[in-house]
Amino acid sequence: MEDLLRELAPQVLGVLVRRHGQFDVCEDAVQEALLAATRQWPTQGIPDNPKGWLITAASRRWIEQYRSELARWHREDKAAALTPPPADPAPARDDTLTILALCCHDSLTTASQIALTLRAVGGLTTAEIARAFLVPETTVAQRISRAKQKIKQSGAKFRPPEDLTAVLHVLYLIFTEGSTASSGDDLLRVDLTAEAIRLTRQLHRRRPDDGELTGLLALMLLTDARRPARTDTHGTLIPLAEQDRTRWDHQAIDEGTTLIRTALQTAPIGPYQLQAAIAAVHADAKTADDTDWHEILGLYELLTATAPGPMVALNRIVAVAMVHGPDQALRQLSTLRLDHHRVHAVKAHLLDLQGNHDEARTEYDKAAKLTLSAPEQRYLRSRSRHPR
Repeated sequence: MEDLLRELAPQVLGVLVRRHGQFDVCEDAVQEALLAATRQWPTQGIPDNPKGWLITAASRRWIEQYRSELARWHREDKAAALTPPPADPAPARDDTLTILALCCHDSLTTASQIALTLRAVGGLTTAEIARAFLVPETTVAQRISRAKQKIKQSGAKFRPPEDLTAVLHVLYLIFTEGSTASSGDDLLRVDLTAEAIRLTRQLHRRRPDDGELTGLLALMLLTDARRPARTDTHGTLIPLAEQDRTRWDHQAIDEGTTLIRTALQTAPIGPYQLQAAIAAVHADAKTADDTDWHEILGLYELLTATAPGPMVALNRIVAVAMVHGPDQALRQLSTLRLDHHRVHAVKAHLLDLQGNHDEARTEYDKAAKLTLSAPEQRYLRSRSRHPR
């Protein structure tokens, strides 16, 4: 039932927004309908037309809100003329992509885009989003409220987007936070990775020929395939080179590999495709020693030309070390201007490869102090005590 509600949430919201406008009011009405479903369906059973049920419930809630608003202006006669829509209306049109584009409107901050997407399109409650990002529920509620007001003030149009750049970026950020949590006691937040994959897969069904969308879905699947081997039974981080690859999800790897091969053959190359291709090379290696680092370095060269950035540069430096040795990689790292714990972690790793274990210890300590992730802190401190 939970999966069904999450799938239907943006479709129901799309119907209401197309019918009434007022994204903020419609979104509140849909949330009320979803809550009503979670209370009634477990005891009464899922209706034959669940989408129609939700549309009817949300429409009635919208009318209640509208009547209440009109009453303040002494226009009850206008509100009385409103009648509920026919029972169980369920238009075939699916506005999920349009709702996604509204939630990712460029007038919103990234944090607001993510929160609104997870609630309006993902169907997560405010409390669930707050738990996922380890922030107070009131903070998430404020972000969502401000986001809806911003959309209203911006006059954003309700129409399918031509450019998916903002939408893909938000989905990527949701997945990244779930794949390697930036803070807290857990390295992984499966609820976020699962939701990002679900939404991206849903979007891919609507635009299967979009190369970057296909690349993003492939990247998520190939990355998430390693999840079972990324931590031990105590939640301790296990680096890629030391993972038990028999525990990887090979069905997800096969799907991701097929997707990225298709995208690279049929669509213009973009950043998500290149990242997925790198993940596919890692997935193809039976052992860490079998990894084709020359191919990975070549892909990072393309990625640097296509979508340059400090994290891309840092990852490329790791590939340089594996192909040309730590000395050349350390020289390139010294020119990178990025204040992030991963810079110190990479430097420590390169110093270890060089045999300079004392300096490596210092860098591991610096990295551990900069990260807010408890599993990463434990891993980095263990490497500080036992560099190799």
